[in-house]
Amino acid sequence: MKNLILIAIIAFLGFSAQAQTKKNKNLKYTTEVNGNCEQCKKRIEKAAFSVPGVKSASWDISSHQLAVILNEEKSSPEDLNKAVAKVGHDTKDVKATEADYENLHSCCKYVRE
Repeated sequence: MKNLILIAIIAFLGFSAQAQTKKNKNLKYTTEVNGNCEQCKKRIEKAAFSVPGVKSASWDISSHQLAVILNEEKSSPEDLNKAVAKVGHDTKDVKATEADYENLHSCCKYVRE
């Protein structure tokens, strides 16, 4: 009898935990990314597509907005921000290291905050 109750509790907790971890397969995520030109656009979008689960990525030069559709089961918005920062571009949430920023072409060096 105790074993049956224990199994029922474990099964209930397992289903509860599974329901809480449901991820969005088509998360629409937008963030600000610093950059200046077409070369930046290519680099930022390439970095975004390097993140597993990114289905689309488009960076607008004038507004500095990166719009992405992302499968959260494969990666998170934080993973995306880190990948973009790794290629030298600051995002709203993650700043590029000084070394990564210095690797940018001279026309791509934006004013850092």
